[in-house]
Amino acid sequence: MKKENAIWTFLGIVFFAAVIYLLVKNSDFISGILYKSGALAPIVAVILYPLLAPTPLTTDLITVIVGVTYGPFLGAVIAFIGNTLAALVEYFIGIRLGKATNFEKNKKKIPFGLGKLPVNSIAFLIVGRMVPGYGGKIISIMAGTYKVPIKRYLWTTAVTNLLGSLILAYGAAGFINAIKFSKLFGN
Repeated sequence: MKKENAIWTFLGIVFFAAVIYLLVKNSDFISGILYKSGALAPIVAVILYPLLAPTPLTTDLITVIVGVTYGPFLGAVIAFIGNTLAALVEYFIGIRLGKATNFEKNKKKIPFGLGKLPVNSIAFLIVGRMVPGYGGKIISIMAGTYKVPIKRYLWTTAVTNLLGSLILAYGAAGFINAIKFSKLFGN
């Protein structure tokens, strides 16, 4: 394995461990908010997504909770709306960040050729958002910073948010059902 690949693999493992740690550390807090909201919990969940957008916390835990609590279809709808609102907040943070740092003028000075990333590309916007954990946050902020047209940003975000919401909500509900089924038969 090349030294560069080993470094990226190590950083990926550390990053994944940090995400898991943050999710576990904050799961009771998020679950508590939703539980105390009663009948308004779906609305509160939708509001939590954009509130967590400027933080390092991922919203995957909320998606899992609503998928299990409200069923996969309604959970996916809540997650899609919430994640799309969160993505818009992150996009506008990126716009402000770009203005504050005079990004257009300074992007040629960014090391490792990062200023030349094809952020406007549809493939970059879609594939980058599919990176688990922080992929969506990073791409959203970069899209705002690089001034990706809002229409392109919105539809690529909608595609990946819909797919991700369906996978997480249905996956979580299916996992819980599998556990219940195995307990039913004493396994």
